[in-house]
Parts: sequence; structure tokens; C-alpha cells
Amino acid sequence: MFKKSLPLIVSVLFCFCGGCAVNPISGEDQLMLLSEEQDLAIGRQYSREIEKEMGGAIPDTILQNYVNGVGQKVGAVSHRPDLEYQFTALEDKTVNAFALPGGYIFITRGMLECLETESQLAAIISHEIVHVVARHASEAMSREIGIDILFSLVVPEDTSKGILTTVDLTRQIIGLRYSRDDEREGDIAGMDYMVRAGYDPYGMIETMEMLERQEKVRGIEFLSTHPSPENRVSYLRDNIELRYPDTSLLRIGREDYSRNVLSRLR
Repeated sequence: MFKKSLPLIVSVLFCFCGGCAVNPISGEDQLMLLSEEQDLAIGRQYSREIEKEMGGAIPDTILQNYVNGVGQKVGAVSHRPDLEYQFTALEDKTVNAFALPGGYIFITRGMLECLETESQLAAIISHEIVHVVARHASEAMSREIGIDILFSLVVPEDTSKGILTTVDLTRQIIGLRYSRDDEREGDIAGMDYMVRAGYDPYGMIETMEMLERQEKVRGIEFLSTHPSPENRVSYLRDNIELRYPDTSLLRIGREDYSRNVLSRLR
């Protein structure tokens, strides 16, 4: 009897000790070992390390402003419009996108080259914003890396050993895996965000189909930390039919994406 009750007892204890938070998307309680202030501290520290690890930001102001503009538009209609979101396009050629706690979101050159429209870009960004809003990234980092290790490196060390440890930890952060429930929430709530921001939700399905095609040709990094697109397209189509029957007035943005991203990456 005691063993069956143990998970409930642990949850109650965490809530009394300040370890509970409410997911603003689902409204459900979640165990959270990091405060929002700690989220911001970790995001600030490791965002710089990630830029270094992945070749730095793409040195193109027009492209960066365009990606940031799409991101800010989506962030403004999310459940946390108060966060200071920062969107960075990285030089790395892998097909990837990921988020850090506190609102730091990255997308790689490799991913940008695979997309064709602004609505597809919005789909990727919306999914990552959900991971920030629902604090999936904080949960994953606490679970897979450990709070004590994370905070041992929030203040950079001068020793070569400390630098090597930071690099190793940065690679672990880039490779964080989320649960299937987190990913489904990222898809469904992300679609809602992109529609609220005025984007065609079929951009998310097109992106999933693109990732599936890419995976058949070569393994891609985004799918090493995300579930197979094949299993997600079905429930996304159902969601569009149920919630967004008329998408005729929503933005696709093929020409703008080509002009502001694709033509500048060549």
C-alpha cells in the first residue's frame, strides 16, 4: 500500500517545497526543480556556448531579422508573451532546431535550407516556443543532466578542465530528448500558436513530410531528439480538420521566405 502511495507522497512534498509549477498550456501541475530565474540564468550561459559549438550565428542581418520577426510574432500570441524570446539562425549544416530555458531558440542553416515557406519556418519556431512555455526544456535538463551539474558551470571556469566540461555539457543540451507527451503538446499547441499568429497550419504538416523525406535519405539530427514525423502527421491533419476548417486567409509566405532566407544562403 505504501509503495503505491509513494509517487503521490513525493509529488505533495515537492509542491510544499516549491517544486510545483502549473503548465500554462495544459493547466496541469508539473514537478519543476528549477525556478524561472534559474531558467534564465541557464539560458543566458549556455546560449553563448551553443553558438560557439555550432559555428556561430549566420552573419546576415536581413536573414536574422526575418527569422526573429517570425519568432516574435509567434511568441506574442503564446501563453507567455512576457518572455524576452531570442531567435538565432546558426551556421551549422545539420538539420536541427532546439530551445533553451528562458526563451532562447535556435535553428540551423541546414534546417533553413530544407524549408520552403514562412509558414514552415513558423511551424518549427512554434514547436520550440511550446517547449519553452511549458518548460519542457527545464524538465529535460533536470532529468538528463542534473541541476547540480548545470549550476556548477553557470559561472564560467578559467581552467582548461572547466572549459572542456562546458563544451561536453553543451553537446548534451543540444541532444536533449523530450517525452512523447511533450512532443505532442509541442505539435498541437505549436499549431495553435502559428494559426493565432496568422500562419497556415498546413506548414507544420509540410515540415513533417519534409523531415520524413530527409530521414529516408540520411539520418537527421532533429529526428534523433524528436519522434518520427510519420506518426505525427495523422493527428495533425485531424486537428486541422477539427479546429481550422478554413485556412484560405492564412499566410504561407513562399516568396518572402525565398527572398529573405533561401536566396541569402546560396
